[in-house]
Amino acid sequence: MSHIAVVGGHGNVARHLHPILVAAGHTPVALVRKDSYRAELEALGAEVRLLDIEADDAAGFATAFEGCDAVVFAAGGGADGNVERKRTVDLEGSLKSIEGARQAGITRFVQLSAIGVDDALPDDTAEVWKAYVEAKRDADVALRDSGLDWTIIRPGALTDDDALGRVQLAEHVTRGSIPRADVAAVLAAVLDSEAAVGRQWELVSGDTPVDDAVALAVTG
Repeated sequence: MSHIAVVGGHGNVARHLHPILVAAGHTPVALVRKDSYRAELEALGAEVRLLDIEADDAAGFATAFEGCDAVVFAAGGGADGNVERKRTVDLEGSLKSIEGARQAGITRFVQLSAIGVDDALPDDTAEVWKAYVEAKRDADVALRDSGLDWTIIRPGALTDDDALGRVQLAEHVTRGSIPRADVAAVLAAVLDSEAAVGRQWELVSGDTPVDDAVALAVTG
């Protein structure tokens, strides 16, 4: 049984991820800022530890990761239009997670990013969206250069629809949407795949069952 640190452990994707990890024989360790989330997350099978992504330093992240075997970075600065939090959560949170993993002796690291963040942005791009894209892009660059056993998943537009269980996963896909529950299923699947190390894929809803889609992606 592995302990999986989930940064952003009360996020919309993370709350789908915890029971999937439990079903796969793992113990999710939900890292959250508020202790008031504890009962909800424990009911999903997660161990709960406190971590303030913005206030804590890399050493604090390493302490929160103690005893874990892998890290999933699933945090996001939210959709409230706060430009600064795109930097302090989406980018700096990832950077501190990477360094915290190093300090804790953890090599496996799976990061939730976003589709198309390497693409050039139009001149009239809204400031908050520009900040989000740049934060995700720079976090992915840092992880690829980290020397860790990384995997990056870049989903399309996220929805709260029920899981479909069928996806398209490849280095490049046509933009589309995908339920958060299916994103969580893919995160769990790649976490357990040694062949997924060092790979970056885009993800949208499709016609292929999740496990088959991962198997196809690692041979592609």
